[in-house]
Amino acid sequence: MTTVLIVDDQALQRMGFNMLLEAQSDMNVVGEATNGGEAVRMTAELRPDVVLMDVRMPGMDGIEATRRIVESGGRSRILVLTTFDLDEYAYDALRAGASGFLLKDAQPDELVAGVRAVAAGDAVISPGLTRKLIDAFSDRLPGHSPQQQRRLAELTQRECEVLTAMATGWTNQEIAERLHLAESTIKSHIGRILTKIDARDRVQAVIFAYDTGLVRPS
Repeated sequence: MTTVLIVDDQALQRMGFNMLLEAQSDMNVVGEATNGGEAVRMTAELRPDVVLMDVRMPGMDGIEATRRIVESGGRSRILVLTTFDLDEYAYDALRAGASGFLLKDAQPDELVAGVRAVAAGDAVISPGLTRKLIDAFSDRLPGHSPQQQRRLAELTQRECEVLTAMATGWTNQEIAERLHLAESTIKSHIGRILTKIDARDRVQAVIFAYDTGLVRPS
């Protein structure tokens, strides 16, 4: 059973999400929060698998709430809802540690699939769109830290090739075809990459690749 915390300042929006998710046999809405501060507190108390996070809320917004939840080190993963696919808030949410985002006008089945994917440890955002977001807001890239550089140095040449391909926007299948490897081998490489660079998911790995200069914005 996947547990979900819904965070949105609009009561009708929360009600709609609640009805949709509770109708799924494998999901349980454990709480609702109306702002970022409540989201941080309730996530610590309820430890949901997924936090469905609105961005623009009074008081503490969804970006800061995402950052605090991720920094707490808990297991809850954040799925952010935003209005536009190249919204600067979506970019900030990814940098804060969100596992992906969906548009608010997503179809019900897309939202349900997104929650399931995030709960399973996947990132809910296409590799190509990740690159579009980072390219669009590349002026905000902070540059690598010594710790990031050490982590990059721990990667093998093949792992660097796979990480570069991920950041370029290739899917696992495309990476496998271009490197003449089995897709299962690529998945194994990605798992080791995430462990070595301490990234929660594919999206965070792509951001790491840009931060360290392994890949440059186009």
